[in-house]
Order: sequence, then structure tokens, then C-alpha cells
Amino acid sequence: MDMTINRQKASGGASGYLTIDLGALRDNYLMLRAMASNSVTSAVVKANAYGLGADMVAPVLYNAGCRHFFVAHIDEAIALRLRIAGDAEIFVLNGLQPGNETSCAAMNITPVINSLEQLAQWSAYAATLCKTLPAALQFDTGMSRLGMASSELATLKTSPHLLDGIAITFVMSHLACADEPEHIANGAQLAVLRKASAMFPEAPVCLANSGGIFLGADYHNAVMRPGIALYGGAPSSARPNPMKPVVRLDVAVVQTRTVPADTLVGYGGSLRTTGETRLATIAAGYADGLPRSLSGRGAAYFNGVRLPIAGRVSMDSISLDISALPEGTLTHGSLVELIGPDQSLEDIAEDADTIAYEILTGLGRRYRRTYIQPDARLKAGDTINADE
Repeated sequence: MDMTINRQKASGGASGYLTIDLGALRDNYLMLRAMASNSVTSAVVKANAYGLGADMVAPVLYNAGCRHFFVAHIDEAIALRLRIAGDAEIFVLNGLQPGNETSCAAMNITPVINSLEQLAQWSAYAATLCKTLPAALQFDTGMSRLGMASSELATLKTSPHLLDGIAITFVMSHLACADEPEHIANGAQLAVLRKASAMFPEAPVCLANSGGIFLGADYHNAVMRPGIALYGGAPSSARPNPMKPVVRLDVAVVQTRTVPADTLVGYGGSLRTTGETRLATIAAGYADGLPRSLSGRGAAYFNGVRLPIAGRVSMDSISLDISALPEGTLTHGSLVELIGPDQSLEDIAEDADTIAYEILTGLGRRYRRTYIQPDARLKAGDTINADE
């Protein structure tokens, strides 16, 4: 779906417009799935589907064939369960917090078990129900973040009763350097997971994140779980981005002015003009996910012309140097591009000295959102059933 239409004016009266192409999202999912037809391709929809709206994103992925969804927290899982058909499996990456057992069991939500403590909690609850409960087992293979350490794996080996009442959905880990294909850590982590998973020969293995999918068949295993690539972000820093763009952000001009040389611009007067300068103030700032670190480094675009950020990024506004445009090109209500065909997620992230994930998940709720639907039948609030 084409998102490159130039909006000359903000006709809807909003300060900013975030366009989310759900057709491109679906196509990205199908492309990743085609790369490993023998693997199950799941979807990571944590952080409200990376800020784009899980209530809109997850049903599209479900209709594309996805049946495995990952979130970070139990509240995300509960909200998703109310929006997605019952045959979809929902996994909580952070596992169990004390007291979450009831919600997980009642709503068919599967915790990712990261420690023997979480395992004991889930096993004990299974015993109170006199039934077997599903869980994914995560092992730390070198990231030192989430997952059972090698010592805990050794304990499981000598004390298999710790798994009483647990049905292992799959064994998993997380790659720390998958976006760097040549990084030695990738192969090392794969080797550690293979050793750990050998203890559970009947359990499927899940390792590949977005970058991991592009590392090759050795990393695909039974289940893949892409995140950023679904939303158009680059899965690797070493090659051109193969994913379709999913988001476009256009922001409205609030005011324009011409200032003489030696004029201070913005907080702290961090910019002093060296000559007569034409400025445009746009209606978005760091409260809208445009980091303060873009100050003096980033830019917006208009019809392919780069418009540098002048001075510091404020909470609700940014000043642009529009001297490169003919006078009168931008006026009150004109829209400039922050993310789109002239500036990708990776471009703006690089200018902000951060990563595309942070830009995407930080895009605020003050933009007016437009969803380009892949299927006109699917509208906000619909419940997606398995037979649709």
C-alpha cells in the first residue's frame, strides 16, 4: 500500500498524522514465514505491538495465519486474549509474577518460565488444580538477562520432579547480537541452547528473533518469533532492509518566521543564526517520541528537501530551518515528513543516537492514527474468529 502521498495541508485539524499500513505488516509476516516453511512463525506484539496498537495489529496477523503471540507482561496478555480467538496461544516473556497464576490458567495464557522460582510457583499451582499446565522454558545462553542459568539446568537434570504438572510447550532463548550476522556470540548461543534442549528431546526449540531469522536455517528451529521486522524495522545492521515500511509520520507546521543573523533559537539559545534564516515550528516534540537527542542533528523533509532541526527539541514542538525551500512553500498547517520515504526509522534513530525500537515504541498517542486495512472486513473492535 502506497503511503507516499504528499499531504500539503493538515486538512483534518490534527497536529500530527501517524499512518500505519496493516497490509505491509501482513506482507512482512508472510515474507518471514516463507523464509522457513518448516518452522512456525509467531509474532511479538509486546509494548502494544511496538507502539502501533496490538488491538489492530494482532487480528491482522491472526488472519495471516499467526497463532503464537508473545507479550512481555500479564496485563498485555489479558488484553490480547480479549481481542483474539481462543485457538491463538499467548506467551508472557517475563513469566510469572506472584499472584499471576490464576489469570494465566483461567485465560489460557502460557508463561515463559525464566527461573526455578517461577517454575516452582507454576508447578505448585498446577498441583492445586490437579491438572497439567503449559509453560515455555527459557534458558540464558549468554545474554544474562532472562532465563535459567546453567546451574538451574543442572538442578533440573538431577531433580526432574521439579517439572511435575508442567507441559513443556517449547524450550527457548534469546539472541543478543542477531542484528550483527558475523558476531561470534550468535554461534555460541546456538551451541548452548542445543546442549540445553537436548535434555528435553520432545520439546520444540524457539530461538530466532527478527535478526536470527536472517542468520540461516540453523537458527530457525521449530518456532521463530520476529518483532521489529514485522513493523518495518531493519532486522540486520549489515544488509539493506528487506522489510516493507509500515509507518509514516507527518507533522503540522504551527508557525513560520524569518529571523536575522545572531538570533538565538530554542531553549538555552543553543543555536545562534549566522545569517537571515527562515524557521518553521512543528507541533511535535519529545513527548511525542521525537527524542531530545535529535537537537541540532535530526531533520524533517518536505518533497525530498532536508529541513534541519534548529536548536533543541522541546516537549511539544521543534523548530526547523526551512531556508532551503522557496519562501512561502510552508505555511500554517503544512505537513512535513518525520518518517516516510525520505527518512526511515533507522535514519531518524541514527540521528537520535538510538535504535529504531525506541523510536517506534515511543511514538505517542497525540498523533491522529490512520490504519490502512488489508481487508475491509476488519475494523477496530471486531473479534476475529478462527473460521473467518
